[in-house]
Amino acid sequence: MQGPRSPTSPGAIPPIAMPGIHERFWPFFLQLVAHAPAERRRVLDAGAGHGALAQRLHEAGFVVSACDAAPERFRYTAVECRRADLTEHLPYDDAAFDFVVALEVLEHLLDHRRFFAECQRVLQDGGRFVVSTPNILSLKSRVRFLLSGFFYSFRPLDLGRDDGLQHVSSRTLDQFRFLAARTGFTLETVAADRYQRSSAGLLWFASLVYVHAKLAGLPFAAHNTRDVLLGRVLFLVFRKAPVAASGPR
Repeated sequence: MQGPRSPTSPGAIPPIAMPGIHERFWPFFLQLVAHAPAERRRVLDAGAGHGALAQRLHEAGFVVSACDAAPERFRYTAVECRRADLTEHLPYDDAAFDFVVALEVLEHLLDHRRFFAECQRVLQDGGRFVVSTPNILSLKSRVRFLLSGFFYSFRPLDLGRDDGLQHVSSRTLDQFRFLAARTGFTLETVAADRYQRSSAGLLWFASLVYVHAKLAGLPFAAHNTRDVLLGRVLFLVFRKAPVAASGPR
């Protein structure tokens, strides 16, 4: 595979995302697909925005499709971007892709279950659904919620806006695991884009979290790994469970 352009090179499309997300997601994704055979490199960029990720994928040799609620803002002409409401039926056949990627998308959607179900439908058995989402479980986010009532990367919503750009949904890992189980996925990988110094400065607080979890009978490890406590944004990989072949009756 050839290397993609850097985001600052001529012709590179600027991403719509937190600073640095695409640069940190790219090596994470390449490591994920490193052992996938060439015929298993069909990728759907769901919620493609301007097309920054689609461009990276296409220039690296992937077979890329893209969809977005506003395809008119998609700038990368080498890839088709179809109009799609991600909380409705996706305009693709069953088992059409090996990977679905939703970078900085989930926090903008209200109906996660329908989106997960549609991604499961368009993936091959064993295919992976790869997402990024603000980490509301970091120590920084927990203190922010305690003091303000708003998680990290979330703020009071403008009730007059319906442009799809506000952060309207937040979920914990436990909720993501539940959602995955209801839609034919398993949560395979949890990683962080980078650690935040503000959360690292609160690491002493983790001992209190541990004691409380033990006293309350809660599973400490479920929400308190190092990546979760310190990470800014989480990268999650969901794997579509293969359909078990039915034996003779």
